[in-house]
Amino acid sequence: MFYATGNLYIIHINMKVFRVYNGILIEKKGLFYLLAGEDWDSFINDDNLFTKIEHLISGMDPVQDPEAYVKRGFLAPAEKQEIWASGVTYFNSKLGREEESREKGGSNFYARVYVAERPELFFKSMGYRAVGSGGKVRIRKDSTWDVPEPELTLVISSTGKIIGYTIGNDMSSRSIEGENPLYLPQAKTYDGSAAIGPCILVVEGPLPKSTIIRLEIIRAGKQVFTGEIAIDQIKRKFEDLVSYLYAENSFPFGSLLMTGTGIVPSADFTLQKDDEIKIEIDGIGTLINTVDQ
Repeated sequence: MFYATGNLYIIHINMKVFRVYNGILIEKKGLFYLLAGEDWDSFINDDNLFTKIEHLISGMDPVQDPEAYVKRGFLAPAEKQEIWASGVTYFNSKLGREEESREKGGSNFYARVYVAERPELFFKSMGYRAVGSGGKVRIRKDSTWDVPEPELTLVISSTGKIIGYTIGNDMSSRSIEGENPLYLPQAKTYDGSAAIGPCILVVEGPLPKSTIIRLEIIRAGKQVFTGEIAIDQIKRKFEDLVSYLYAENSFPFGSLLMTGTGIVPSADFTLQKDDEIKIEIDGIGTLINTVDQ
């Protein structure tokens, strides 16, 4: 991974951490290392996670057949961590929220929060209820307008330090939230509403601002929606979002924070059962889920 500093380019090593059925799988420079019997919650909640991983795998032999571990699929990279989300952090999101709530008179709330000092933060899911890559996300049976929200997701330690990044899908009912902003918990938090994965990217420095988030939706073998956006379009600083989240909350196992979406399908699009959702973020990978109901 390259970071531009003036005319210099600094190479930072990054590692990927996968939660698998056999333990924790680490990828570094194309080689995989299995940490069997590790407790996920204590392992991941470490301010010095990058250094710890390097130390742990330094004397290990890589696994000879990583496909044997990958075939069973990846679990969501969270257990006892809470998953929270940020709203209206992109200008596109502000416009989308205003559109869905205009007829009900709620659009002014989203315009205000976009420019306010205090961000919109809301609880999304417990980690153990999150869906991993390859799993099924859901649309509510009492909703008529549903979309995925592809989001860069921060992995944060119990002290409030950003220790990694993953991909999040903040499944949302636009029809319910658009009816009244106070219905947001019902629009956002339900079984199968949160997907994360496929791994946690652990890197020495921050992600490049040119990092791209891509969304593709496949229906009956055909692409029905695609979009992309760079994370430099996020209005809020990640550290500010974390500061507000941790101001009056404690997270003994750490937390994950979705940072908002800038890819907003138009009002004539809604998810359908069996749609395939692919969310790709540079450097992290691709989160793939199928829609259920």
